[in-house]
This record gives sequence, C-alpha cells and structure tokens, in this order.
Amino acid sequence: MPQPSAQVTAAEISRIAGVTRATVSNWRRRHDDFPAPSGGTESSPLYGLVEVQAWLGARGHVTTADPAEELRTTLRLHQQGGGVTGSLLPLVLAAAQCTPEERTALAGLSDPSLIVRAEGASADVADLVPGAAAVRFAGQDIDALRALLRCVDADGTGEAALAVLAERELEDSSVGGTYRTPAPLADLMARLVPGPCARVLDPACGSGSLLAAVARRGAGALYGQDTVPVQAQRSAVSLLLAAPDADITVHVGDSLRSDAFADLTVDAVLCNPPYGDRDWGHDELAYDARWAYGVPPRAESELAWVQHSLAHLVPGGHAVMLLPPATASRASGRRVRMDLVRSGAVRAVIALPPGAATPFHVGLQIWVLQRPEPAGPERKSVLFVDPTEAADAGDRSAASAATATGTRGARSALDWPVLAEAALGQWSAFTEAPDTFTDEPGTARAVPVVDLLDDVVDLTPARHVRASRTDIAPADLAREAEEVRRRLVAGAASLGKAARYTDWSAAGPTLREWRTATAADLARGGALTLLRTAPESRDSAADASTVTLPVLTGPDIARGAAPSGAPGSLRTDSAPVIAPGDVVVRAIAGGNGAMARVADEADAGALLGPQVHLFRPDPARLDPWFLAGFLGSAENIAAASTGSTILHVSPGRLRVPLLPLEEQRRYGDAFRRVHTLRAEAARATELADETARLLAGGLTGGGLIPSPPPAAPDRTAGAESA
Repeated sequence: MPQPSAQVTAAEISRIAGVTRATVSNWRRRHDDFPAPSGGTESSPLYGLVEVQAWLGARGHVTTADPAEELRTTLRLHQQGGGVTGSLLPLVLAAAQCTPEERTALAGLSDPSLIVRAEGASADVADLVPGAAAVRFAGQDIDALRALLRCVDADGTGEAALAVLAERELEDSSVGGTYRTPAPLADLMARLVPGPCARVLDPACGSGSLLAAVARRGAGALYGQDTVPVQAQRSAVSLLLAAPDADITVHVGDSLRSDAFADLTVDAVLCNPPYGDRDWGHDELAYDARWAYGVPPRAESELAWVQHSLAHLVPGGHAVMLLPPATASRASGRRVRMDLVRSGAVRAVIALPPGAATPFHVGLQIWVLQRPEPAGPERKSVLFVDPTEAADAGDRSAASAATATGTRGARSALDWPVLAEAALGQWSAFTEAPDTFTDEPGTARAVPVVDLLDDVVDLTPARHVRASRTDIAPADLAREAEEVRRRLVAGAASLGKAARYTDWSAAGPTLREWRTATAADLARGGALTLLRTAPESRDSAADASTVTLPVLTGPDIARGAAPSGAPGSLRTDSAPVIAPGDVVVRAIAGGNGAMARVADEADAGALLGPQVHLFRPDPARLDPWFLAGFLGSAENIAAASTGSTILHVSPGRLRVPLLPLEEQRRYGDAFRRVHTLRAEAARATELADETARLLAGGLTGGGLIPSPPPAAPDRTAGAESA
C-alpha cells in the first residue's frame, strides 16, 4: 500500500523555515506559486511537505529547526505511515551511552547498516527498560532513527529526545494529566528528606524527576512504578543515564491496585501522585492492609497514596508528597487526617504559591510524613510553613532597594532560592528541636497535636501560620505601613516620569516591513557572538566547588532583578561571564515579565545561568537595546520556541531586522524607555499591593485603627459671636 503524502501545518512551515507564522501568511497571500492546501480545513489547512520544501528551497530558505524540533516533526510525519515512537525509547539509552565519536561514526553508516546497528542496540538494552522488547526496523524508519541520533548528539544527555518521544506517545494515547515535576521543586522535595537515604521509592514516578533529584543526593537504590508505560520507560532510561551507578528498578502498573513492590520497605518515599481520581480502586481495596489510618473515602485518592507511601517505609522513614490543598481540609478526609495527626505520622505541611507546579493556578502543598516507630519519641506538634510571605518580603526588599537606587526589582516569577531557603530553614530547625521550636510570625508555626484534633482537622498552613501574627507591636506596624506608603508615593512619581515618553508616531498607512536575519546568521557573519552555559557533563559536578560568582537566572530577567542564583546551581566552572552591553534572553518562554534585557554594571562579572542565552553584539554593527527589543518580542519568541508544556527558545532562530546602525540606535533608545516604563510600573504595582496588604491586615488584626475625621467648624459659635 502506498504511504500517504506527508502534510504539515502553517506553524510547522514557520518552524522549518525559521520565520514567524505571520510571514507564512504573507507568503500565501503574495505568492501565487505558494503550494495550495492538500488537506485539512479552511481555517487549519495542511500542505504537502515535499511541495513546501521545494518552494522554500527555490527561494534559498533552509531549515533552522533545532534537533529536538526536527525529531518532533519527523515523528509526526512518520506516524502517518505507522508508529515507531515506542520502539525508539530504548535507543535513547543506547545512543546517550555512546561517546560523541561513536555517535559520529553511527551517523556516517549507510541506511541498511544503521538499521542493523539500531536493532542490535535495542536488543542489548531491552532488559533495562520496562515493557521493552527487541524490535525490527524498516526502511521507512530511517529518517526517525537519524533524527533521534542527531537529537541525542546535540545535548549529549538524551533528555531532549526522551521528552519528545514521551510527548509524541502521550499525544497518541488517551492518557491525560501527566506532568513533569519542575526541577527546583523536585530538588526541594529531595532536600526535605532528613539524612542520607540508601533506598527510595516513587510509586507514581512519571518521568523520574523526583528519583533523579534524590539520586543526586546519594541514594543508591531507586524504585519506581507508573501506570503509563511510556512514563515508566522514560523514567527508567532517564535514571539509567543520570545515575549510572545506582541500582534502578522501574515497573509498569497501578501501584494502588497492583503494587509491584508489595514486600519492599525503603528509607524514603517521594511522590507527586495523580489528583482527584475517583476510580482509584476504592471498592476492591476496601479491606487492604495498607489502610492503617482508616479506609480512604472514594473522593480521597490522595489519602490512599499517603497511606500507600507510609506502608512502604521502614519505621522512622520519611515520605515527602506533593498534594492539592483540598487534601488538608476536605470534610470527607477528616477521620483519616485525624488518625494521621494523632499517631504522629504528619510532621509538616508546607504551602507553595500558585505556579510552583501543574496545575499552575493552584497553590499546592508539600506534606512531610514519618512512619511512627514502635518505641520512638512522642510527636507533640506539627510544623506548618507558608514561605509565600518570605518570598514576597524578599522581592519587596529588592523592589525597595531598586526604587531607592533606580535599579531593578519587580517580582513576576517564583523565587525558588528564597522559597527553598525559607522552607528548609524552618524544617531543619523543627527537626533539631521540635519541642522548643520558635515560631516565625507569618512564616512558620509548630501547632500542638491536641490543637489540631478538632471537628475539621484542617491542616492548611495559612490557617495556622497567618493567624499567629499577634506579637507585632502596633507602633512597629504603623511605622512599617508608613514607610511602605512613602515608597509607594516615590514609586508613583517615578512611574509618572517614565510615562512621559511620547517620542513615537505612526509608521504610515501600512505596517513597516524589513529584511531580517536569524541570530545564527548574524553570528556566522561576526555581528554577534552567541553564548550559553554548557550542559552538565558526567564529570562536571566535581568542578562545582570552584564556582564563587553570582549566577544570572531566567527569573532574574523576568522580574528585573540583579543576579541572584547561588554558585552551587552551576555544576560547571566554564559558564560565560557576563559583561556590560551583553543581551541576555530567557531560555524558557512563558510567564510574566521581560524575556530579554541588556546587561549593565549590576550584572557585570556574574556567571550565565543554565536557562539563559547570551548574545554579545559587535557595537560597531549592532545596538544592544535594539537587539534586546527585537529578540525579546512576543512574536519572535513564539516563532523560535518549541515544546508543548515547556517552551524552549532556540536562540539561533530568533530574527533581527537589518537596519543601519543609526536607525538601530533610535529603536534602541525607544526600547530602553519602554523597559524603564515596564520596570517602574511593576515596582509601583508591587508597592501598592504591599501598602494595601499592610493596611488591611493591620486594620483587621487590631494593630491599626482609622483616625477620627477632622472636627467640623463650630458654625453656631461663630454666628453668636457675630
């Protein structure tokens, strides 16, 4: 049977050609010879790939897609003739274990020879990947095999290829709700486990990010299970690459219904379980021995995962779990929560702000649990931590300093270092001396167990932490509110000054058009140098101790702050050093705040973070602010980004207009003014929120009282005297 013709969307054409979608639309309107749609609908047409490539080639356009995007497109087109995605997962392991020279040699093989080598490699690693088996490849698979090889060779770790393959496989299945735990959150959860842990289990391991985080902290035996086959396979491959010296066991299956580790006890459990699952096996598991704290109600699948995790711990072992806030307060789970608290199994509940993990609009919580020891000490209290105010305070402090000095400081992204420091600091102090722990008003409070065993057993941190702000003197609160109000007035004046910029006018009856070049082309021509921090290699972790300079991170760019990354966040000492005039661009698209900025003296000497691209322009050919303005534009970032849940910016695909230097400088001055306006507006908003928060909290908490209205003139007395 003949294979169907490969078809691509307008969005894929834009990525293949390295242009914006608007440019593709212009081509369709202006060029009569542009290929006609060969399928799809009027609103979403599809075009023949061969015809599109021929049309682009005739006009000198070459593909600028990065290897991950090339693999993604190749797989989508291949699926039109039969799937191969699942068969490629084991090959990522085999390819990543090769040296760069070996991968180069593989790329030079003929198609038949490469197919033979791929089949042999697949058979060699099949026993290491759950559910994998030896596979036969055909000639039609060669494009996918070569694209996979290029993708693995590009980063050397195989993680990008794993992400693309898992994304493709999940799209073709009916599975939903599979999300990767963000790396900073996974690291925080791993650090909440006290002491070294030899054996760690994740019963809903997903992509394996939690197990990878604890492996970096020395865990020697890693156990995982996931009900989605591609997730279990991805986790196994990722862990085998990230922790080659660890003992790794990953199984496919439903941990609640069919526990693959029924007889296993471990030192720690880390888990980000599925939420809101009513079909978790309530009826068939009603008499399960794991429910030592009560049978979880049908609507409380999260409490089933909690008890499953506790059942796998050795006495005294810890479980760290990411749970939705309803688990702490829902009425149906009250009895189970009561027994968990009464027994001392609940050690801490830590609130996270919205945006920490999917679902991003919900403030999730970290539960730290400990399996009771038969003759262990009595646990008299539970720690509640809400580091949100600590993070806000850090950003407010930065905003205040920025307002006073005229530099940066507006919050628009999670400050993970501040959040982690607040949570870990309180948890460390509590574990060292739980009976003498000193509460920190507004951030942390140790609540006696007896006070939690009421009619609702609400374990929401905000309920206990924010209610503890009773020891602040009214005079101190009034002074703090007045100081913030004064800063707000100064910030409003600065915003008004920035808003006076009016040096712009209409371009004419139609939009201005210009020739553009990609950043990759400009780099080849010597107009700029493109730098980034090299990914961590297997041997680079040993170099971390030599790093002593601050690190510029993506969140720093987003919120307009000075470099705040800890030196330990870099596992290499070869990161580029930032100089004034460099243009820095966030490598992950999305969220609020700026995508790009020009480095100034506050950034000079800092190291480039792992999720930041650096463009160093030749000042004789490119104006830095002109470059930053166009590189960071929303349309440019969208056209150069790849991925589904997480959008990675491909720096070489960003496009820049080709304008004379004098005209660049006019644009650069305008972009600089726009940047100042955005920064001043963000500062004013931050200060207004802080002023309103202090005043409202002071009035409702009894620390402030409204002043009486001024006395009205005594008109009667005046009349009598007259």
